[in-house]
Amino acid sequence: MTERGSFGPVVLAGLAAAGLLTLAATRPWLVAESPASGLSGYDSVLTVDLAPSSPVVTALALASLASWGAVLVTRSPVRRVVAGLGVLLGVAALLVTATAPATLRSAMADSLERAGTGFTVGDLDPGLTGWWWVALVGSVLVTVAAGAAIRLAPAWPEMGSRYDAPGQQRTRSSGDESLDLWRAMDEGEDPTA
Repeated sequence: MTERGSFGPVVLAGLAAAGLLTLAATRPWLVAESPASGLSGYDSVLTVDLAPSSPVVTALALASLASWGAVLVTRSPVRRVVAGLGVLLGVAALLVTATAPATLRSAMADSLERAGTGFTVGDLDPGLTGWWWVALVGSVLVTVAAGAAIRLAPAWPEMGSRYDAPGQQRTRSSGDESLDLWRAMDEGEDPTA
């Protein structure tokens, strides 16, 4: 695959990784089950989970999704800056995800104390769910895809100048009659009169 041909796969990989990270960040990362003897209304198991597990990771993942939208429509210098921002977002998501187990245990202890269940985190022995692992892998993939975008962006195709703001368009020769006709219509003149 050429560097120019890498545009679609890298952008799709970045979007998929950011989408996966967004999904994983909205699911519980820490779940605990314990015998619930002595609690009325429960037969055998008390399940405690925290969802969403990390609103910070959700925000970082959504910002990463937005950065891939910007990568699609910008030109090389700006595209590389936005991809650099994507790397920073991926690294931040990776750091927050990696430190989440300790943070979530503390949040679970607070929740149990407020609920008055009589259980402690040690009693429940909480474990990480598969969603935490998905978030960890997703944040790594977001970082790698954005890093690839930084390296490959100069060779990627760009949108045509017809999408630029009117003041940025290149001027054409004044002898172009069809352009003059369109300009006249823009000014309100009727070309059929």
